[in-house]
Amino acid sequence: MFTDKKNINHNKLDDHQLVRMYRKDNDQLAFKALLDRHQSKIYSYIYSMVGNPDVANDIFQDTFTKVITKMDDTYNEQGKWIAWVMRIAHNATIDHIRKQKRFVDVNSANDPDNDFYDRIPDTEQVSAQDGMEMGEDHKSLMKHIGSLPPEQREVVMLRHYYEMSFKEIAELTNVSINTALGRMRYALINLRKMFEQENANEIKATE
Repeated sequence: MFTDKKNINHNKLDDHQLVRMYRKDNDQLAFKALLDRHQSKIYSYIYSMVGNPDVANDIFQDTFTKVITKMDDTYNEQGKWIAWVMRIAHNATIDHIRKQKRFVDVNSANDPDNDFYDRIPDTEQVSAQDGMEMGEDHKSLMKHIGSLPPEQREVVMLRHYYEMSFKEIAELTNVSINTALGRMRYALINLRKMFEQENANEIKATE
């Protein structure tokens, strides 16, 4: 049965349907709908990691260049399209950070803390809400998140803002679930310290 593409409301279709239309029919409106739906989150993730809008834009453009060229070859429709794109964005971002020599891989075999991460029990429950529900405004929160080490900042962004499970975060960042949990735990500890110091400074300023 023939379907008039002009009458299709692409925004009402799910990602899987849009991907199929783009891959099968080269439907540019389908790809545009995917891009419009997810570009803000993807760019925000990249920016949160590099902290420079020009660099973030370059990585974002590089990410979607790879997405367009690889969709026919490497994307498996059994998985989530956005998770696949996020993996490409993550790899491009980490490649840039490593080139800048600002990324410390805490999962390295030479890292003395690696054993500590692996000793965290699988049943350990760490909720991103513990760190987010501190009664602070969004601007203050983002400032403190930006001050975290890159590997901690990344897991906070993926967990809280993109609602990824720790299993998904571990797969995306190529670490164990325990390491992802450990990074979140340290991130929350550091965020609490930052808020406490901020509050102490505000109190001192009013004395």
